[in-house]
Amino acid sequence: MSLGQCFRTMKVSPLAGKPAEPTMRINVPRLVTAYYTETPVPAVRDQRVAFGTSGHRGSALARSFNEQHILAISQAVCGYRAQHQIDGPLFLGMDTHALSRPAFTTALEVLAANGVDVMIPSDDDYTPTPAISLAILSHNRGRKTGLADGIVITPSHNPPQDGGFKYNPPHGGPAETGITQWIENQANAFLESGLQGVKRIAYEKALRASTTHKYSYLEAYLEALARVIEMETIRQSRISLGVDPLGGAGVRYWGPIAERYGLDLTVVNDSVDPTFGFMTVDWDGQIRMDPSSAYAMQRLIGLKDQFDVAFACDTDHDRHGIVTRSAGLLPPNHFLSVAIFYLFQHRPEWRKEAAVGKTVVSSRMIDRVTAKVGRKLHEVPVGFKWFVEGLLDGSLGFVGEESAGASFLRLDGNVWTTDKDGIIAALLAAEITARMGRDPGEIYRDLTREFGDPVYERIDAPATPEQKEALAKLSPDRVRLNGLAGESIQAILTHAPGNGAAIGGLKVVAENGWFAARPSGTENIYKIYAESFRGPDHLRRIQEEAQAIVVKAIATAGPLNS
Repeated sequence: MSLGQCFRTMKVSPLAGKPAEPTMRINVPRLVTAYYTETPVPAVRDQRVAFGTSGHRGSALARSFNEQHILAISQAVCGYRAQHQIDGPLFLGMDTHALSRPAFTTALEVLAANGVDVMIPSDDDYTPTPAISLAILSHNRGRKTGLADGIVITPSHNPPQDGGFKYNPPHGGPAETGITQWIENQANAFLESGLQGVKRIAYEKALRASTTHKYSYLEAYLEALARVIEMETIRQSRISLGVDPLGGAGVRYWGPIAERYGLDLTVVNDSVDPTFGFMTVDWDGQIRMDPSSAYAMQRLIGLKDQFDVAFACDTDHDRHGIVTRSAGLLPPNHFLSVAIFYLFQHRPEWRKEAAVGKTVVSSRMIDRVTAKVGRKLHEVPVGFKWFVEGLLDGSLGFVGEESAGASFLRLDGNVWTTDKDGIIAALLAAEITARMGRDPGEIYRDLTREFGDPVYERIDAPATPEQKEALAKLSPDRVRLNGLAGESIQAILTHAPGNGAAIGGLKVVAENGWFAARPSGTENIYKIYAESFRGPDHLRRIQEEAQAIVVKAIATAGPLNS
């Protein structure tokens, strides 16, 4: 099948944006049973441990996220901690996916058996990813020894049948490739040996262990919020706010936030349902808790006129979706641009040299706004791990990804989190609306009058692991181009301008448009991102030329999947 045919097969489902039908809901007992009873085969590539850009993900039904995986990964984490003298507490949390609690249980059994001091939620509740990052950094502040790290059990916004496991080392952010590769290799060695060397004790014994401690993630996060967001500005404005936690780990956070800071905030849905049957269906006909998808966000979009600004977060609350009266759901690139424009004019205590971090697949509108506010741009490959160092030392004031992940410094210019934080991004939308008297959609419209109105789109297509590998290793000398959609080419990149790291694909830049192609780190697909400042027709030309380039580039890996 040709590339063009492959792209056409990935059309929008007729169910997209509609309420999930009962038949679409997962069978939770069957899924959890599979977690304990299905045995992965290490010789099968898709059943091995594989850390992508956001940890190991998979489904128990596909034998890619089962108890053996979590036993092996948890023991590997213990080995990494021992090798690197990380002997402080490990902060452990989970989201609301059906496989998260079984995986949490398994991980604690291994951690306790290895004598690791583990901090579990004091209320036995769910924990957002940013609350884990904040806890790690708070413990480690000023320390040289006894450093903490963390584990978050989450597949992020993935469908209900999926599970996920992320490791955050002492810097509090996503682990670097060197770390995840070591853990992955060790975990697969444990799988291949039949789990020889994996320590484990019964869950009830692990809960009673002297090394297992209760920690109030919620209280610590609540208390610190006013150090990163102007909560009093929001309170005094009395603007009306709406939030949909999408049944995620922050579902019990929003009420206490509103109460403590006196906000006029309504939680429009406080359901926790591992089938996520309350969702509207995403573009491909699957249930997916993606706050940047207009299909998944139909319910909150329908309520936009009831609030001055509304927002949602994904299942582990590290991503945001902003809904405004003026524009409905803002594409992530739009809100990132507004956030940069606002923050660098309203954070006087930030260092004057603090830069803006963006990924290579984010909008060039960000480049133009960054120049407008007089800051340097730091462009890195996809993956939040590339922002960690800059957030820690304050050299990056704001960082963001096109997939709706962002974080920024505290009001005083010190680090907040080194992982994505959807909660503060949402509350920033409220602060902007309160202080500026206009919502972020209106402010973005003003920016387009000055810088142009770009059209941006991402297209996904199936690819085998071999084809993904070929695309990731693409070099500029294999790309023969005289121009891009009628314009001369300014750059052909396989390494990010900000840090020189490989982008795992290709980016081609012209004056008024660009495209980037890269394989997914978690699914058997590859992605083509494209943008034009000359309108939809010009974007189509860019996409067509990009598709032809990708076909030629990965032809050596065999015919494309369909």
